[in-house]
Amino acid sequence: MANFYCEYCGQKYSNVQSLTLGICSRHPNGSGKHKLYQGSEKDQYTCKHCGQRFSTLTSLVTGICSRHKVGAGNGKHEPAL
Repeated sequence: MANFYCEYCGQKYSNVQSLTLGICSRHPNGSGKHKLYQGSEKDQYTCKHCGQRFSTLTSLVTGICSRHKVGAGNGKHEPAL
């Protein structure tokens, strides 16, 4: 059975409907719904801005990125697909 993850917070869901109904505490606008992570489950997840690797999607998206597009230290890591 496949798992589905939020791109913003890394939370895992068993189906897309549950994911898209929930409110995400890490939404970039401060308030909004979870966004489906389009990539596959991996052993390691890579930040698309700095290349740093993490063992879980949750640990990737919670960290501050030194090379984020909005400026160093101003944004979170974002997963590369």
